[in-house]
Amino acid sequence: MMAAGQAALAGSSTLLIEKMDSPGRKLLLTGKHRCNLANSAPVEEAINQFNKEGRFLRQVYYRFHTAELRSFFRELGVPTIEQRGGRIFPSSEDAHDVLNALRGWIDKNGVTILTSTRLEKLLIRNGAAQGVITSRGNFTSRAVILATGGKAYPGTGSTGDGFAVARQAGHTIQPLHPALVPLKTAGSTAQDLQGLSLSNVLAVVYRDQKRADQLFGELLFTHFGLSGPVILTLSREIVSDLDDGHQVEIGIDLKPALSHQTLDDRLLRDLQTLGRKQFSTLLEGLLPKKLIPVCVRQTGIPWEKKNSQISSQERKRLLSWLKDDFKFQIVGHQGFEQAIITAGGVNTREVDPHTMESKLVRGLYFAGEILDVDANTGGFNLQAAFSTGWAAGIAAGSTSPAG
Repeated sequence: MMAAGQAALAGSSTLLIEKMDSPGRKLLLTGKHRCNLANSAPVEEAINQFNKEGRFLRQVYYRFHTAELRSFFRELGVPTIEQRGGRIFPSSEDAHDVLNALRGWIDKNGVTILTSTRLEKLLIRNGAAQGVITSRGNFTSRAVILATGGKAYPGTGSTGDGFAVARQAGHTIQPLHPALVPLKTAGSTAQDLQGLSLSNVLAVVYRDQKRADQLFGELLFTHFGLSGPVILTLSREIVSDLDDGHQVEIGIDLKPALSHQTLDDRLLRDLQTLGRKQFSTLLEGLLPKKLIPVCVRQTGIPWEKKNSQISSQERKRLLSWLKDDFKFQIVGHQGFEQAIITAGGVNTREVDPHTMESKLVRGLYFAGEILDVDANTGGFNLQAAFSTGWAAGIAAGSTSPAG
């Protein structure tokens, strides 16, 4: 919609071909239906949130980034607010307001929308895009923008169609993986803890029993395994590790603000202070209630044992469990069906970073998730979609006479 609207503003007759019965379904899912439009992080900091291809966005970001996007929506009657972590949302916190504003904007600009139409192939002649072949016939044009999304949330229409079309045009498609995706774990522990959210913990990734990555923040236990912001962010590399046959575990440091020594000193004090009370009483001051049975089971310390009877060896075992030994074996992920974004896509080396035009086919442009640029959570991926759509629309519209 951003690309189509900008192309129409540039003076071109513009047709938006939509696979579903209406555009913008995926937009309604973002930010838990509140639509996390962007992030207030400066350009260079934002680029660092992407995979190594994030530098591709530098040229367009210095022309159209968060401030420009917020201004764009403000002019459409959608003021925005900044929340925790620099996340930018519509003030109403309702994704429908964003979608309705975009729909109204492209209608005002004269964009024609053709829904329930599937893209099948590009029309390419003499090294230039001449139009598209669709399930409802052929359409000729002087420029084509591929903004078909990736493979994440296929129920919204993102089934990877654009990758096959781009490949047909000669483009390299970097390997596709689910990213920002919940992870499946072995055993029943996560299921026992289903619904429990832990804030301010450190998730540590072990690849083949060697520490490989870590991230501080919030995670969530589910009926199948682990989710939440830190898990989603770590998932990109974990999915690749699993595909490559590595053994992956995630350990949870439940007290990352305390060193081993500081926490051990606290345990000693608590054991003395609560000496006549049961071990479970000590745990109530350390852990969420739902986590206590898991701790008792995995440390092997009876919950009814008096704190004064806890041995030095048992105390050390508890210390290790709180800091190092609360681990989950990762056995899979929830796939594209529950992935927020797609990692991989059209090789950015084959695309002009200023205009989003293909370096292989004249008049062919790319925007959004079809490109091999993916980022952490926090509004960075939607910003990339809007910015690349903005650039592609202006470039395609400016070089494409009406019709």
